[in-house]
Amino acid sequence: MSQEMQFHTSLKGYFLIAMPSLTDPNFSQTVTYLCEHTAEGTVGLVINRIHPEFTLDTVFRELHMESVPEMDSLPLHMGGPVHQGQIFVVHGPPFGHEACRPVTPSLALSNSKDIVEKLAKGQGPESFVITLGCAAWGPGQMESEIINNTWLTCPASETILFETPVGKRWEEAAKLLGIDVRLLSGAAGHA
Repeated sequence: MSQEMQFHTSLKGYFLIAMPSLTDPNFSQTVTYLCEHTAEGTVGLVINRIHPEFTLDTVFRELHMESVPEMDSLPLHMGGPVHQGQIFVVHGPPFGHEACRPVTPSLALSNSKDIVEKLAKGQGPESFVITLGCAAWGPGQMESEIINNTWLTCPASETILFETPVGKRWEEAAKLLGIDVRLLSGAAGHA
């Protein structure tokens, strides 16, 4: 298969699952939810890394927002190495927030202050993952990495996205493909 292969299907709304051979500390053993995939590039959110320094309570305090206690204890994720100071929220309905972009008919990506305010008050979407930062690839970059066996892809599961414990999301996402990711070889090859 040629490195110039064109992807004819958008992977928007898919999981990008790191192969065991991927050692980049930003992406080793990660699951990334792809929010945008066009000829201009790809944007996604890593959904299985809890931020080591900040919590949602920290974010709410930094933004001078009053919050309900049950929101303070929810995890803040490290969404990726790009725009690390920016908040991104992938969520279910309702979708009437500023800067709310549909990803699938049932999920959207928002990165405006109004959704964070609603979440702080416990009035936002019931299902969500909130991150600091995102992952981004230039034109053809992610596709090349997929061809070179860096990633597996599959349609995303809302159960994994919102309900599966963070530490199990990598293995559970691979199971969607019928794969035990821990048994995969780090060696790549093409038939």
